Amino acid sequence: MLLQPVWNFLLGHASLLHSPFFPVIFSLSVYLSFCLPFLLLDLLSTRWALVRRYKLQPQSSVSWASMWSCLALTIYNHLVFIFPLTVMHWYLRPIHLPEEAPSLPHLLAQVLACLLLFDSQSFIWHLLQHKVPWLYRNFHKVHHTYTSPFALTAEYSGVWETLCLGFFATANTVLLGCHPLTELAFFVVNIWLSVEDHCGYDLPWATHRLVPLGLYGGARHHDLHHLKSKCNYAPYFTHWDWLAGTLCTQHD
Repeated sequence: MLLQPVWNFLLGHASLLHSPFFPVIFSLSVYLSFCLPFLLLDLLSTRWALVRRYKLQPQSSVSWASMWSCLALTIYNHLVFIFPLTVMHWYLRPIHLPEEAPSLPHLLAQVLACLLLFDSQSFIWHLLQHKVPWLYRNFHKVHHTYTSPFALTAEYSGVWETLCLGFFATANTVLLGCHPLTELAFFVVNIWLSVEDHCGYDLPWATHRLVPLGLYGGARHHDLHHLKSKCNYAPYFTHWDWLAGTLCTQHD
């Protein structure tokens, strides 16, 4: 089994995986690691036209104050709200670590299923927040502070929106009975796609360029949502917006 050596290595750190601190440390470290390359591009884009040519909104720039504001809110939400909930989850539902790893095809199929479920749930929830003024004011408005997103805006959200999206992601792995290694893989992929969505760049190796037939929206798709607000409500794939008539593919 291709994944067994990876799982054996993780089992060797079972005490860390069992720790109530692990989910917050894992989430924050993966998120910030994925943000760093794009933040470096933001710094270089002010000096190099070669980098700036890939910016979706080349007239915009990212200030240090904006970076710190986003980072501070992310850390605050994780420490004050997410950590107590992970402790409660750790107490009520102790993690079980099986000896065997999942097969690679099974892991990939369940990660894709989790992504499709999350995309569907997020589309409905996101659309409702834009259509119901009370939900927008109390849940979603904070996330639309920036019309030109950058990597750290991926988790620049009010606490209720952060908890709702976290609930969707966690519930899907439970609903599908995912192996712990599959859960970790899904969370890593989900965090990466969210950061890439908000990065503000249309890079040659971007995910939406790798998925054929325009099935995946990616950074171009979500950047248009922040710019225009009334289109592209699905975070990743394009089928729900196409069916709902809310798909937009071009910057003005």
